[in-house]
Amino acid sequence: MPFVPVETPKCPKCGKSVYAAEERVAGGYKFHKTCFKCGMCNKALDSTNCTEHEKELYCKNCHARKYGPKGYGFGGGAGCLSMDTGAHLNRDDLDGVRNGARLEPKKIAKAPEGEGCPRCGGYVYAAEQMLARGRGYHRRCFKCLLCNRTLDSTMHCDGPDKEIYCRGCYAQRFGTRGYGHIGMSSLGLMSDIKDCERQSEMAPRTAAIDVSKIKARPGEGCPRCGGVVFAAEQVLSKGREWHRKCFKCRDCTKTLDSIIACDGPDGEVYCRTCYGKKWGPHGYGFACGSGFLQTDGLTEEQIAASRPFAPPSTTSILAPEGEGCPRCGGAVFAAEQQLSKGRMWHKKCYNCCQCHRPLDSMLACDAPDKEIYCKACYGKAYGPKGFGFGHTPTLVCTGEGETRNLYTDGKPLAGPKSSSGCPRCGYAVYAAEQMISKSRIWHKRCFHCADCRKSLDSTNLNDGPDGDIYCKACYGRNFGPKGVGYGLGAGTLTMA
Repeated sequence: MPFVPVETPKCPKCGKSVYAAEERVAGGYKFHKTCFKCGMCNKALDSTNCTEHEKELYCKNCHARKYGPKGYGFGGGAGCLSMDTGAHLNRDDLDGVRNGARLEPKKIAKAPEGEGCPRCGGYVYAAEQMLARGRGYHRRCFKCLLCNRTLDSTMHCDGPDKEIYCRGCYAQRFGTRGYGHIGMSSLGLMSDIKDCERQSEMAPRTAAIDVSKIKARPGEGCPRCGGVVFAAEQVLSKGREWHRKCFKCRDCTKTLDSIIACDGPDGEVYCRTCYGKKWGPHGYGFACGSGFLQTDGLTEEQIAASRPFAPPSTTSILAPEGEGCPRCGGAVFAAEQQLSKGRMWHKKCYNCCQCHRPLDSMLACDAPDKEIYCKACYGKAYGPKGFGFGHTPTLVCTGEGETRNLYTDGKPLAGPKSSSGCPRCGYAVYAAEQMISKSRIWHKRCFHCADCRKSLDSTNLNDGPDGDIYCKACYGRNFGPKGVGYGLGAGTLTMA
């Protein structure tokens, strides 16, 4: 048997055999690396700027010049009138010869019925196949049936007639019809009877099933309609299964989801607005805004009767002596306890014993009588009294001619006197109240100016040469310079 060499593909541009080491593929054809250039401007091409048209290669600019749209607005820029077809770039005759080679139409081998490309019927090889519904198309045949637009896996649609379409043509032929459905227009009315009939004939047959007619056993179905709830349509709420179409607000029938659904005490589901109207707080300050009176047409008796709880009494469960709430004596459970100096109070009992203002850990003040006060009532009962305390400069004194101030004269009532004590009163100074000046220790209450008795600190302290302490003004008056320019102002003569 004579030797038959393997047939190699021919380059469409030069007509010579193309081998694997030098081939370039475009549009299903194999070209030499040296022939892979634009047929008009002779520009070298690659996979990013190559455009194939009838076995001829073009760069994007030349392809648009020759086969793209023409007229006002197309060409070099917006507003440019260009009718250039690139005729000046063609160097060969238009008789089917390109670059010295005549292009012959490639014959596609026909495949057996049902095995080839559904569009042309030829064999489809792995290097050029495009899949749709398990059928292989040629890459050049993978186009929309109506508009002939080239498709890919992201934009093709399989029609019920076993053809492929782009999204626009698929919606036009098989999409919804009527007012508001056509293309991109929101005001289109399609009333083509033939298109509707063809759609009804070619569209897959479906049947709507009323799931509420399939009744479940008592207590196991949808709480709204009682039907069986299948996995594909179930929505869960507090362990109960609902149909997706039944999962709506009981009052306003608003469609709900897991974010806005509220479970009511009557076993139904509500939106947040309806839940607030029916089960939320009522009265002055609730509803549309602060200060708004909203009772939703209900009386106080109806509101109290509809609430699923009763006001609990904290004294109904008494605790052993000394272990319960100090205010009412009832047992305090973990969910409502408030701590104060190791004692547990009910949340509703944790208020000021005088003005009954609700307290928290920032406002509560523990008093010597083992009660709790707000800051204002604590100051009135146990704070300092006299001029300058309370509502400044009001003179406040509570009691019948008596005062609770333990140090009316500014000196301690008892304690030893010593030579190393406070220079002003002579009594011993302890660490908690000492103030230091020139290595001498003073009581905090004695640390004031010797003349005006103004309280001093480290910022306005002045040690006098007589061993006493003064404020800045008194120190300047007693020990500062005298004469013109010193005193109350520049140029003032002060000899005080």
